Amino acid sequence: MRANVTLEKITALAKRRGFIYPTSEIYGGLGSSYDYGPLGSELLRNIRDLWWRELIHKRTDMIGLDSQILLHPQTWVASGHVDEFNDPLVEDKVTHRRYRADFLLEDWLKKHPQPEQLSVEELDIDRIGELLVKFDIKSPEGNPITEPKKFNIMFETAIGTVTGEKNTLYLRGETAQGIFTNFKQVLDSTRLQLPFGIGQIGKSFRNEITTGQFIFRTLEFEQAEIEYFFDPEKTDWRTLFNNWQQTMWDFVVDHLGISHENLRWRRHTDKERSHYSQETYDLDYIFPFGFKELWGIAYRTDYDLKRHIQFSGRSLEYTDPRTGRNFIPHVIEPAAGINRFLLMVLCDAYREDSENQRTVLSLKPTLAPYKVAVFPLLKNRLELVEKAHSVFDALAGVLPSTWDERGNIGKRYYYQDEIGTPFCVTIDFQTLDDDSVTVRERDSMQQVRIGIGQLLSYLQQHLANG
Repeated sequence: MRANVTLEKITALAKRRGFIYPTSEIYGGLGSSYDYGPLGSELLRNIRDLWWRELIHKRTDMIGLDSQILLHPQTWVASGHVDEFNDPLVEDKVTHRRYRADFLLEDWLKKHPQPEQLSVEELDIDRIGELLVKFDIKSPEGNPITEPKKFNIMFETAIGTVTGEKNTLYLRGETAQGIFTNFKQVLDSTRLQLPFGIGQIGKSFRNEITTGQFIFRTLEFEQAEIEYFFDPEKTDWRTLFNNWQQTMWDFVVDHLGISHENLRWRRHTDKERSHYSQETYDLDYIFPFGFKELWGIAYRTDYDLKRHIQFSGRSLEYTDPRTGRNFIPHVIEPAAGINRFLLMVLCDAYREDSENQRTVLSLKPTLAPYKVAVFPLLKNRLELVEKAHSVFDALAGVLPSTWDERGNIGKRYYYQDEIGTPFCVTIDFQTLDDDSVTVRERDSMQQVRIGIGQLLSYLQQHLANG
């Protein structure tokens, strides 16, 4: 029943059913930018809320934060983003279009495997340049390209009046720095003691050179980041790191419903690892375009707090309440993209049921935009419609529900299958006689008769077990 999932199929379904639209489509769109439609916004919210509930609300050692998108520009100087947040850029000498040099090399190597195993992630910009020349790699248009150079992907903007002095600002490249700059204020306003974590979900921005792969890599995206602070003299960072890796794995498999066969861990090499990290792993998912990063975890040591102390002149030390020792905490950072979660969920849940000629999104019920759809068997029979509305009103106050009276009942079922709705409830003429309804389950297509009085508890029980 599982189809050979392609990005084209996922993109088409996402647009057709209102999950994801190209942004500004009436103006021809904007590269690497997307809007989330009625179903996509619900799915995003469900993923976001699930992350917050499992990783913030259910833990005694976690709290949440919501910092600004626009931070003081020195924040990004201190963090190293102004100097270090670079991608290798090349330019087509004829069209002057720009591309990521490492992506061009990676695409070429996929088509022309080499005797020696080359991992593009491990290569620095000079080595990438050498290989582009060695293999005579051209632009996608077949034209010569320039030597690669570093391109900073921070979005730069400014505040100030038109005639007055303007101050340079940056749209944040990650949500993490808002956590670090608020560290002291969090300590002063709470009763937290190490170890503890601060989590945040919010928009980040990166001036990507190369667009494509649908919502996997976009200019604007939503991050879910945690900075977990600890005393390196009392807590072994490797144990903590491993614990968070297990937490990440469990969240993706158990709560997002992803097959463990489609996941892997990949360790960053010394050359690939970010400037602030002593150890980094990626939890990768096999998207239709290959294994790619879904969720990263890094041991950032005390790099960020130390840099902000240096650049701000303010103390961000922690005082041990038992010993009085002052020190700079170290940090483990699990950082994910909510949009990549959503793309993964769509890919993993996509099924083509050729026997029944239908497409199914086999979403975990907790993620489904609607948990139940309510149908009157016929829309032109007032008694059926009124009864169906009473059922809908009773369910909608408790479960995310949708109403559908269009077309024949089979088409309505298949539409709900394609958008991932776990259950459909049909009010028919027997309902008028005995107050029972037909409940149809999405994946098995099995139908049962349930009394209206037991309907809500039946759905809640099966949704919880799904």
